[in-house]
Amino acid sequence: MRAQWRKKVRSSCGLVLFLGLGLIMAPLVAHADDIAQIVSDYDRFNAALDPVAAASRGDPDAAERWPDDTQQAEAARLRQRMAFRERLTRLDLKALKGEAQLNAQLMMWENDLAIDGQKFDTSRIPFTSDEGFFQEVGYAADNTPLRSEADARHWLVRMSRIPVYDAQQIDNMRRGIKTHFVQPRLIAEIALRAVKAQAALPERDNAALRPFDTLPDSMPLALRQSLRAEGERIVHEKIKPAELALARFFQTEYLPASRDTLGASSLPEGQAYYAYLVRSETTTTLTPDQIFALGQSEIARIHGEMQRQMDAVGFHGDFRAFVTMIKADPRFYVTTRQALLEKASFLAKKIDGELPRVIGRLPRLTYGVREVPRAIEEGYTTGRYDPGSPVLGISGGLMINTSHLDQRPLYELPSLVAHEGVPGHHIQIALAQEMTDLPGFRRDYATTAFVEGWALYAEQLVSEIGLYPTPYERFGQLSMEMWRACRLVVDVGIHWKNWSRDQALSCLRDNTALAEKNIQNETNRYISWPGQALGYKIGELTIIELRHEAEKKLGAKFDERRFHDLVLDEGAMPLALLRQRVQGWIANESQRAD
Repeated sequence: MRAQWRKKVRSSCGLVLFLGLGLIMAPLVAHADDIAQIVSDYDRFNAALDPVAAASRGDPDAAERWPDDTQQAEAARLRQRMAFRERLTRLDLKALKGEAQLNAQLMMWENDLAIDGQKFDTSRIPFTSDEGFFQEVGYAADNTPLRSEADARHWLVRMSRIPVYDAQQIDNMRRGIKTHFVQPRLIAEIALRAVKAQAALPERDNAALRPFDTLPDSMPLALRQSLRAEGERIVHEKIKPAELALARFFQTEYLPASRDTLGASSLPEGQAYYAYLVRSETTTTLTPDQIFALGQSEIARIHGEMQRQMDAVGFHGDFRAFVTMIKADPRFYVTTRQALLEKASFLAKKIDGELPRVIGRLPRLTYGVREVPRAIEEGYTTGRYDPGSPVLGISGGLMINTSHLDQRPLYELPSLVAHEGVPGHHIQIALAQEMTDLPGFRRDYATTAFVEGWALYAEQLVSEIGLYPTPYERFGQLSMEMWRACRLVVDVGIHWKNWSRDQALSCLRDNTALAEKNIQNETNRYISWPGQALGYKIGELTIIELRHEAEKKLGAKFDERRFHDLVLDEGAMPLALLRQRVQGWIANESQRAD
């Protein structure tokens, strides 16, 4: 899915799930605070944290604002979180039932994790290799339809505040320079190219002007022209100078101060920082070394599955020879951007036609197949999901990178569509958005282990509906799964074991069929965003393990559709809570069966 750079019991597969959901508590005071009031206050607090997301949900009060990332705001948020912690620890969890108890547990987890992470002052690095604050305007623009003059006036105010938002990020990065908490030079160079390209765009092509294309035809032409003219004036007088100043900052200040090392452990307090990121992204207590070993084990297992597919097509060479052969085979490539979009669209509709067989509750919100904007495609991943907005009438987007067509093999496309589209990110995220009976913070919650774990599980799920008809597509799916297994090794290798970039590249080259362009971009992403790559495989393995447990204990009573609904119908959550829910469901179903 779209990179969210802003957010950052032992099982049979060896995962030690995190049980610290706020259960080390102050003395209990039953009913000391009303849980409904805490939830309401916490929702307002979270909406203020990210006004861009709040506005996409239809909050008019957020429509003129950008996030406040000043140190003063960070300090105020910490005080607020500490106050929430005090209120939450006074709750008697055992006296709460159902949704009230789950709300409390999730607030404890999310709030305590944020408090623990505050000391690392992560706002000093507000960008990765392919996303960052400088793309926030484009994201907001694409999720801000202007259906009235009032909408347009709100957007004009927000446009005028872009320079202040950029200046906050520059202040934070300057603090990072002073404290040596900066990105590696490689990542700084990528960011510099991105901001320079943004600054070089003609003013008429500025992302901030895109919402004016959505002004309704029913609005008088003179008014539409006047509103757009005001937007163009703001771009000329405020936004373009701010973009040029940002490019100068990266060129003259940030790039010279960037670091030569790659791993997070080389940063000040780096080992503690990476350990925190591991806990945050996986929602487990696994250590980096345990994750590294798990990755090695998964690599070995998947290689065995790959060999079976090679045998199925009668290939007698080794793994590298097979990969070389399929990478060079023209039948696995298209020659036009449109053809790639059409292939992805066909696969998406094929899955749509079979989804009710495997998932009971489906979202009302639709999604479309879209081209990654060409201005950012060079450093962008091969595909991604862009969430829509049921409130604003914006569909989800399965984003396909149509550049470098000789490195976009069709044997990877089914898994990509399943992961980023359906039944992966679109199904899970759109369902959560539509759960209007849940608090807002629950609908927005996006922990990597759950969100990406489900999407990776979805890649395997579509094998049941015929998305991998030949051993080549099956090999492509395994290569995509191998990619996520390699992430466990590569991420820990870079950020814990001081691996070089060449070592990381070799792991992906030696074990996957990924195109070289993808390998390069992905490795840069792992370097720039420590820990995030770990959640995929760990989340997937947990869902698979829980499914196998349910199948074994329920036998003929196991209902695949009900199992998937159970996983999805309360929104994202830490893996320990997911395990708790599934095991409770298994126990209830077993009693019903008896």
